[in-house]
Amino acid sequence: MSGRILVVDDNKVIRQLIRVNLELEGFEVVTAADGAECLDVVHHVRPDVVTLDVVMPRLNGLHTAARLRSDPRTWDIPIAIVSACTQGEVDNGESVGVDAFLAKPFEPAELVRIVGMLVREGRQRQRERGPEGGAGEEDGESDGGGGAAGRAAPSGGVAASGGVGMVDTGGE
Repeated sequence: MSGRILVVDDNKVIRQLIRVNLELEGFEVVTAADGAECLDVVHHVRPDVVTLDVVMPRLNGLHTAARLRSDPRTWDIPIAIVSACTQGEVDNGESVGVDAFLAKPFEPAELVRIVGMLVREGRQRQRERGPEGGAGEEDGESDGGGGAAGRAAPSGGVAASGGVGMVDTGGE
């Protein structure tokens, strides 16, 4: 599997865990430490998928997702929340257009499965829209690296949890 993934989490250990697991499966991974940094780099990175933690400094994951959805250059990038979410946060995420949810602690295989699904579904929707229909096509990049996905939630959204446990003791 290939694709460019923007991983956003304020915990350095979690960012590295997600990065390593995705890179082992062939994904290119770029990281950001919070939602504000995500918004600063997303236009340059042009990811196929963005993963967001919910609780982060400066700009939390749900507000970041809402900002991504309201920007014509990023509205169609698939978003997965990877966080220990409450039901209220899941509901809020769905209302702003989050495509999938993965509860912490998670199984790495489930992370890879969800990200791969979002990349594939995003690319399929980009092909269905054609070259004039998607953001991120201005440089002719058509392999999905332009961050493409339609706005219908894939498979009605995904919620999962698993078994890799980590304790955040310092927010690093």
